Amino acid sequence: MKHDQLLGHLAVAGAYTIFGLNIVFCKDIANAEAVSPMLLFTLRAIGAATLFWLLSLFQPKEPIARGDIGLIMLASFVGLFVPQLTFLKAMTLSATIDASVMHTLSPIFTMFFAFFFAKEPITWKKALGVAISFGGVLLLIFNSVHAEGGIEHTAPLGFVMLVLNSLSFALYLGAFRKLISRYSVVTFMKWTFLFSLILSLPFSARELVSTDFAAIPHNVLWEIAYLIFFATFVAYFLIPYGQKRIRPTLVSMYTYLQPIIAAVVSIIAGLDALTWQKLLATLLVFAGVALVMRSRAAA
Repeated sequence: MKHDQLLGHLAVAGAYTIFGLNIVFCKDIANAEAVSPMLLFTLRAIGAATLFWLLSLFQPKEPIARGDIGLIMLASFVGLFVPQLTFLKAMTLSATIDASVMHTLSPIFTMFFAFFFAKEPITWKKALGVAISFGGVLLLIFNSVHAEGGIEHTAPLGFVMLVLNSLSFALYLGAFRKLISRYSVVTFMKWTFLFSLILSLPFSARELVSTDFAAIPHNVLWEIAYLIFFATFVAYFLIPYGQKRIRPTLVSMYTYLQPIIAAVVSIIAGLDALTWQKLLATLLVFAGVALVMRSRAAA
């Protein structure tokens, strides 16, 4: 594997490891009902936009081509605004197991979007690799302990939000790789988060100024801080970095790290146990990723 590709894999793996913990924290924040999904999205956009714009002060100025401004706005809507908002809303309406299962669809959607937009062929190795990893994740999900006290049944709107989440982010991965490759990560993300913030403010401005943040429990504030810094700023730095170096289908395959991370955390915390089914599931996930990597279309 080339050095540049290795860095891409490490970056995306790091991002989805962060997202694995993000699911747990988002669920806690949703159960606490301290802030609405829209306000939480706005807080993430404010934090990430501020950090990326500050970071850009230490880099050479990079102008945006006039013809790309509209495309970056569209990428912001498809890759940030819709996926983050639908995910946060889904956490208030979905059972954890249903959310986990629905997230496994993302690599499948991405494979087809990459075929249409990036002309990335669907080879038998790639299709088989996605299928093997998909089966491994389902085996892991259905053989893991799931937290009690959460939502027991997913509302119809919850399923709609989960499908929109997977579709929108898959479309982002499949359609905007060339656009992302034209700019540095910091330049691209500072504009996408700025546009996302502008989109969200009309819906959240009133709640933003009226919320008593001092009344929010400290543990929830720390979880919100994690979402802003790690699950937004750091993760969304790593993903476009990886997108420049590896193909869209491979990027989305790292979605399958999330249930593995959740299972590991549960085992360490004593909430779950290591079984042969979990070991087999993990092996299947990585075997599927390895097969996709060996596909010529993933080069």
